[in-house]
Amino acid sequence: MYKEILRSIDNIEIYPIISLIIFLLFFVGMFIWVVRTPKDHIKHMESLPFDDQEATINQP
Repeated sequence: MYKEILRSIDNIEIYPIISLIIFLLFFVGMFIWVVRTPKDHIKHMESLPFDDQEATINQP
């Protein structure tokens, strides 16, 4: 039943191609962002969870 409905839609073959392109663009963009992120920012973000724990431990 579903196959017949999908076959009746005009130009349905473009949707998998569009979704693949969006998927690839997202992950390529994320890879570029990760590679170009300054190392100082990464070190700062690494230490944030530990800074929060120290602040709650030191409170009276």
